[in-house]
Amino acid sequence: MTLAFSFLMTEAILVFSPDSSLLRAFSRRARVQVHLVLQLLCVVSALLGFGIIYANKVLQGKHHFTTWHGLLGGLTVLWALLQSIGGISLLYPKLLQRWNLATRKLYHATAGLVVYLLGCGSILLGMCSLWFSASVTGLSWYLCVLCPVLTGLVIMNQVSNAYLYRKRSQL
Repeated sequence: MTLAFSFLMTEAILVFSPDSSLLRAFSRRARVQVHLVLQLLCVVSALLGFGIIYANKVLQGKHHFTTWHGLLGGLTVLWALLQSIGGISLLYPKLLQRWNLATRKLYHATAGLVVYLLGCGSILLGMCSLWFSASVTGLSWYLCVLCPVLTGLVIMNQVSNAYLYRKRSQL
């Protein structure tokens, strides 16, 4: 799950960054394809992680979704799956002709930002767990907490400035 949300989803979004992408010289079409592949890997990793966690809880006879981390994590995986399905409509514009392509892109960017921030929140809640707090202490814990906070701010800034504000002014 950490691999899915901390690395794959972050890189999938940063593919479109004019400042921090290794692929900025590539065409938009190529970057969309890389985004699609990374997001697919992210969702598959998240679903595998979710399945492993669920099976482990069943084997140990423990209850499911009893913590804020578990509840938010489950919501995040569900939202990521739905968001990915919605992203497919951008590749095939004739599937949903009810909304124009610009509106769907705006919704996709906004919903993608929400799912990314939910993932960051879930990771932060996991860092507040008894296991993580006992394993990582002192300054190391604070440095670990900074990672999802800072990446969340970077992604929020990128999506807001480079896409949402521009699209809002164009509508």
